[in-house]
Amino acid sequence: MRKARIRRKTKEVDITVELNLDGEGKHRIDTGVDFLNHMLSLFGKHGIFDLKIKARGDLGVDIHHVNEDLGIALGCTFLKSLGNKEKISRFGFSFVCMDEALIRCVLDISGRPYLKVRPDKLKIIDDRNYTFSHFKQFLRAFVDHSGISVHLDISEGEDYHHIIEACFKALSIALCAAVRIEKRKKGVPTTKGKID
Repeated sequence: MRKARIRRKTKEVDITVELNLDGEGKHRIDTGVDFLNHMLSLFGKHGIFDLKIKARGDLGVDIHHVNEDLGIALGCTFLKSLGNKEKISRFGFSFVCMDEALIRCVLDISGRPYLKVRPDKLKIIDDRNYTFSHFKQFLRAFVDHSGISVHLDISEGEDYHHIIEACFKALSIALCAAVRIEKRKKGVPTTKGKID
């Protein structure tokens, strides 16, 4: 079983993440931010990852520290759970629609973090406390600490909730494909000898 547990504790946050890549989609999420709880529950469910998250932080200031540090912790947990990356598919992609929203996610577990979100800004105004900037901060932290290259394209969308939810679903489905074990493969999926 490819599992990992990470605890990240600073003066601003105390976060524990447990991840099983070969799970059943079971999830127990408690971040203190309801919208983020919902998105990470979808991430576990549709990626078919078992995911437990407990996060506490200075939410009285704002959600920035919990949000970004959670991306860091999840990225580190994801990287650790992959082990030496032997026999993984490595590449993943997905298209997800949610009503009017249409999202494409393409990724490579390359060891080289890169994030491209298109468009870079949304014209849609959202009044909830989880903004598009928060979403990109979370993704950037996750990508930087998991060593994954991610291209996320928002092709269509009018409702902010639908757009962000479809993004989390698309990311998790693409990751599920990329971490899948390919029995015909030998060693790590690269001609260099290692992924970094």
